[in-house]
Amino acid sequence: MSEASVRAFFAEKAPDVPIIDQGVSTATVVEAAAALGVEPARIAKTLSLRVGGQVALVVARGDARLSNGKAKAALGAKPRMLGAEEVEAITGHPVGGVSPFGLAAPLPVYCDVSLQAFETVFPAAGSRTASVELTPARLAELTDARWIDACTLPEEVA
Repeated sequence: MSEASVRAFFAEKAPDVPIIDQGVSTATVVEAAAALGVEPARIAKTLSLRVGGQVALVVARGDARLSNGKAKAALGAKPRMLGAEEVEAITGHPVGGVSPFGLAAPLPVYCDVSLQAFETVFPAAGSRTASVELTPARLAELTDARWIDACTLPEEVA
């Protein structure tokens, strides 16, 4: 159901964007980068968070880490990661294939500014083997995302 909902999303909103099914696991940033032949930073990971009383998705580059302080400032409350069962129940996507597209129910989506370092990025497409390639601007446009600064990069961690 999950990859099917992403395919339906793109068929309706962006038929020019192909789904890339690598046929191998892309469930982690490292696996996805190896399967796609790109650096891990270009994998756009989708984090499922509880922020106050609501759930939100934050899409960030693969090597970025959520910063509690920056995320709290950007989102208005301290975020907490959802458990795997809760993620799938709320998003309709399995952990390792969580995508900001084709969601089971509308959720607020935020794109971390860390994505803007790349011409294109690779978010998951609703399964542990599929993804899409998009510019960060198109990713934000298709998901009605708001840009935030909620992550730190490896070189920023002391």
